Amino acid sequence: MASLSQFLLFFSFLFCLKNTFPVLGFQSDFALFPVAKDAATLQYVARISHGAPLGSTDLVVDLGGSFLWMDCNSGHVSSSYRLISSCSVNCSRAKFHDLGSTSCLLNTNCYVSPYNGVTGSTSMGELVEDIIAVDSVDPSDVGQSTTVDHFLFACASTFHLQGLASGAKGMMGLGKASISLPSQLSSSIGHPQKFSVCLSSSTGVLLTGSGDTVFGTKIARSLAYTPLITKQNDYFINVQSIKINGRRLAVHEQGKLEAKLSTVVPYTTMVSSVYEIFSKAYVEAATKMNMTRVETVAPFGLCFSSIGPLVPEIDLVLQSEMVKWRIQGRNLMVKVSEESVCLGFLDGGLEQSSPIVIGGLQMEDNLLEFDIGSSMLGFSSSLLLKETTCSSSLQDSKLKQFF
Repeated sequence: MASLSQFLLFFSFLFCLKNTFPVLGFQSDFALFPVAKDAATLQYVARISHGAPLGSTDLVVDLGGSFLWMDCNSGHVSSSYRLISSCSVNCSRAKFHDLGSTSCLLNTNCYVSPYNGVTGSTSMGELVEDIIAVDSVDPSDVGQSTTVDHFLFACASTFHLQGLASGAKGMMGLGKASISLPSQLSSSIGHPQKFSVCLSSSTGVLLTGSGDTVFGTKIARSLAYTPLITKQNDYFINVQSIKINGRRLAVHEQGKLEAKLSTVVPYTTMVSSVYEIFSKAYVEAATKMNMTRVETVAPFGLCFSSIGPLVPEIDLVLQSEMVKWRIQGRNLMVKVSEESVCLGFLDGGLEQSSPIVIGGLQMEDNLLEFDIGSSMLGFSSSLLLKETTCSSSLQDSKLKQFF
């Protein structure tokens, strides 16, 4: 009879096998997806390879999306995708947070509710599984692309693509749901429960797992960290105060300034009560720097005559005065003509659910690490201060063949 110690040793062995990468045959630090910015919509579009034969599909990146969904009837059509039964474990996983849709009927397909984060609309779609290909790195090799089986996503109607960038066939959900892209790759590949985004006006990247190999340990270890809050599938951070050129704004009366991070909103928006205080203070700071206001250009609320690189900088003070997300330069101003630039912070209206929504422009050339396992957000602030960008970091890494 086997001893208890032998049993525990065998169990430990099985546990180790469970946490390796069964598809690739080695443990992988990360999987990566190139991300490009669409000039017309200002959306960030990632490319994914899937199906049999393998084909590419462009998807709009949605930080708060529950799962990946696409129009399965146009563009690349796969012969290997399989419908999921409504009584299956995978259907239950997909509907874990949908308390009103837990029942099932034998011999019926599983239906979920793909959410278009751009238009705010929801439709009905069938849950399916298929092969996807990911670019990854073998510690003993430079890099390779390989396939992951049984990846779950939803098929939506062509009508549901309204509002998305031209050529995009769906959305890539990065939320905390069990079938979001990061969650599925973490469980199948065996890398840490984290993902990173480094957005750019040209070529950026989305990585699931550890990004040290791509961006180097110097940048990765320079990240500051703040608690990451999840509500349903959206990610939030708490902002204790806002400073403009070091001057703290009197917005504390508004209570805790919870800030949502969004890749489908091009510019940061603030609820009207906060924006009113913020915009007044920004004008005062700009005037002291001899900046001249000019007629506004929609959708912006503050515009100035073309200026040099120095503009009032903004600090989002997080859990302490020592932890600040600094926003300046290219992450602040949008060039609208040869004569004028506008501040990329907008009035979100009276009904905006979160006091602050941090948009895409403010996240560009910032390395953001979403550590789901420890509920922490790592952020670099602008990589420009480190004399690099998201795009140049990728070109300098040994993975440049992927971009």
